[in-house]
Amino acid sequence: MVEPPIGRREDHGPHFVQSVARALAVMRSFTAARPRQTLAQVARETGLDRATARRLLLTLADLGYVAGDSRGFELTPRVLELGYAYLSGLSLPEIVYPHLRKLAGELNETAALAVLDGDEIVYVALVPSTRLATVRINIGTRFKAYATSMGRVLLAGLSPAELDVSLSSLHLETRTDRTVRTVDMLREEIDKARAQGWALVDSELEHGLRGAAAPVRDRAGRVVAAANVSVHAGRTTPELVEREYVPAILRTVRMIEADMMGLH
Repeated sequence: MVEPPIGRREDHGPHFVQSVARALAVMRSFTAARPRQTLAQVARETGLDRATARRLLLTLADLGYVAGDSRGFELTPRVLELGYAYLSGLSLPEIVYPHLRKLAGELNETAALAVLDGDEIVYVALVPSTRLATVRINIGTRFKAYATSMGRVLLAGLSPAELDVSLSSLHLETRTDRTVRTVDMLREEIDKARAQGWALVDSELEHGLRGAAAPVRDRAGRVVAAANVSVHAGRTTPELVEREYVPAILRTVRMIEADMMGLH
């Protein structure tokens, strides 16, 4: 089912327009694993009744965001317009890409940049490597922050009060046998990431996927993004990642931050 729950007006305040939340839930129910869905699937994933799901799908189809027929529905490229205003106004990816390309070329691995959105990270820049085939990642891909290296350093950049709020409502899912299992364990990992200035996550998001990340700070010292390198665990060890990959990531972050300073 789509997360977070659609919610009720009383959960959000008198301003809350439930029909908007439901329409967005319908759109978010389409994923890389479910690019085309039947009406019954959309209703099940969103928790809506079939009649409501059908009206919303047909409305979205009238607006050009969904295409389909009685056999199934899928999103159209027009949904990209919804994120374009955000991405086009975000100078950070433009600054980052040359540095990510250099990092990816130096290590021959996938390099990326993500920002924090609630309890998820969102990829806003990516230089993929053909060597990493375990996880399908694109611009806009979201993962739960707690299970990723970028998420750990982004959570570490929150104020104590913000972190407490984030962790108080967190639901931990066991993605692998290595996924952090309790909020207390997660808090320890976040504290560790904050203290050392980087994070390493080993097969917590998916078996065989190892990632290291460092925070990107603005001129005020606020963590605004995280840069990361993802590798296949079979080709590396945690010790190798810490010894060779982390210094390269930290150098890249320093160059990104220097370029950011030069723009203001």
